[in-house]
Amino acid sequence: MKEIGSDFLVVGAGIVGLSVARALKEKFSDASITVIDKEPAVAMHSSGRNSGVIHAGFYYTADSLKAKFTREGNKELTEFCESRGIKINKCGKVVVTKDEDELERLFELKKRGDLNGVPLKVIDEKELAEIEPNAKTFEYALWSPITSTVNPTEVCKKIEEELSSQGVKFFFNTPYEEKLSSSKIRAGAKTFSFGKLINAAGLYADKIAKDFGFSENYVIIPFKGIYLEYTGNDFPIRTNIYPVPDLKNPFLGVHYTVKVDGKIKIGPTAIPAFWRENYNGFENFSLKELVQIVFWESRLFISDSFGFRGLALREIKKYSKKYLQKLAKYMVKEIDVKKFSKWGKPGIRAQLLNVKTKELVMDFVVEGDDKSVHILNAVSPAFTASFPFTRWVVENFV
Repeated sequence: MKEIGSDFLVVGAGIVGLSVARALKEKFSDASITVIDKEPAVAMHSSGRNSGVIHAGFYYTADSLKAKFTREGNKELTEFCESRGIKINKCGKVVVTKDEDELERLFELKKRGDLNGVPLKVIDEKELAEIEPNAKTFEYALWSPITSTVNPTEVCKKIEEELSSQGVKFFFNTPYEEKLSSSKIRAGAKTFSFGKLINAAGLYADKIAKDFGFSENYVIIPFKGIYLEYTGNDFPIRTNIYPVPDLKNPFLGVHYTVKVDGKIKIGPTAIPAFWRENYNGFENFSLKELVQIVFWESRLFISDSFGFRGLALREIKKYSKKYLQKLAKYMVKEIDVKKFSKWGKPGIRAQLLNVKTKELVMDFVVEGDDKSVHILNAVSPAFTASFPFTRWVVENFV
């Protein structure tokens, strides 16, 4: 069997893996870099199935990696798209409230935005009507002018194209199989040797990390995100409309997203999944994954850690179109929710769980040594934060 060698081997061709390769090329211009992925193309999982929102960075506490890299990433990714002719919808975002109880959390978001240096404004109902005439709020809302939407797969393909032109080698249909030594793995019936491996495998990052002695305290728990797409020919909303989220959990709640083409969708859900690629029916079913994930989800349900029981029960109800439509209806003045009738492409959030504390990990997590680096938690807003985040990974772990 022929051995394929390189200075750096990146596992995973989603936005994080691609951005890692990009950051490596920037720092080590003469280094040989190989990227492998089990799928036939880039961005086949979370990176190509997310909302495509370029976030502003005001949801996260100021001491978090997410806060720092989302703010920087918004600017970098926006400039990347504009300079490459990638279509971007600079529609902004409003965060609305439904009652007085949510105002405190709204002002907490404003406080976080200020600490993070994010352009953000508290607006009243009159100002909201000027920005998004159809949005409805209780007294106040937040206006984020730098939130945009793009086609995430288009972005990933452009990065791949540029990396390929710079000599980065891609091997698709090449799933990671096993570690052979500290500097060698088998993947897709091929042997790859490397000076350093960077694991950006998303849903499978924890499994690969364990082969290298990492992710001791973590396991990935998948959550399914599904959207309902608007099938009408009109454009009743022009700005992303979000509810005030529960700040104890890393989910932003069901919201309106205005896509690049102006069409809108509602979602996503955060439904506990039962195996890592639990997209549709029993597609990609894995009994081993089912046993492991149900074990942890059962423990979380029984102990009700971080309110998991209520979260799970609420989210499962979102398989109902009527229920999902109802959740979105209160944020707008008038809309025919029945036109949200087409299910979009589902995605799976690779959410890291700390098995010691039984808490969902809110921030990015990276572990590694002189032979391998493992990006264990790179959930939303990793798409937005990808460029500065992976540059930080390369500077600090490579």
